[in-house]
Amino acid sequence: MSQALSPEIAEPHAPAAVRTAPIALFLDFDGTLVEIAPSPEDVHLDRRVPGALDALRQRLDGALALVSGRPVALLDEMMAPYRFDAAGLHGAQIRLGGAEAPLAAPSEALRTATRAMVRFANSNIGILVEDKRQSVALHWRLAPALADEAMALMERLAAEIGPSMRLQRGKAVAELVPANASKGGAIAWLMQQEAYAGRRPVFIGDDITDEDGFATVNAAAGLSIRIGEGESCARHRLASPTALHRILLAAADGGELTLETFLQD
Repeated sequence: MSQALSPEIAEPHAPAAVRTAPIALFLDFDGTLVEIAPSPEDVHLDRRVPGALDALRQRLDGALALVSGRPVALLDEMMAPYRFDAAGLHGAQIRLGGAEAPLAAPSEALRTATRAMVRFANSNIGILVEDKRQSVALHWRLAPALADEAMALMERLAAEIGPSMRLQRGKAVAELVPANASKGGAIAWLMQQEAYAGRRPVFIGDDITDEDGFATVNAAAGLSIRIGEGESCARHRLASPTALHRILLAAADGGELTLETFLQD
């Protein structure tokens, strides 16, 4: 399943040097490396994937990073025993080259908003609060009838906090995140670092939260890939995390990993 791609990277007769250029690979987690689950704790990662990503990281001379709404520490748990470069909390937290990525204490305004979200969850079956310390998400995948009420609450809380935080919408979730954090900003920063500089970025995601990352990669003449359906500025699509796994596992098992690798699916 594919969309039309920009001529610069996707035309069948594009120069081989473009389609086989060294890449930097950026991967979302939920909905990309794992299927979306009823709650964040229920996700299941194919245990072949972390080892494959480690092999690909070596193949790419280190130019591989996870870019997720999850905290970096949780990504480490899921990827154990491997630790990857990572942008967590939608770019509010970045770890590069194994350095720790500490979390600052949340503001009093965010604590107040979190308490309001917890009260709402305690009053409504199926509503979940995911407290990530610097950001907080409200999930209603298990209570779809409450979507409008949940979103209204999050919009009100975002307005009360003011410009220091922004409201990030996703699939049956809304999250209060630092206003200056974005996946696109994290990718742009990483692309300036030694291991990533001079490469063509490839970013793979699945949700509204990934759109600014897609836009950043498009502007850098890279390849943006959306997993699944939905309106998107991504220039290529894959059907599912399973389709992505096939590509990653085959590449880790001795295949190439270039722009061309992803365009063949």
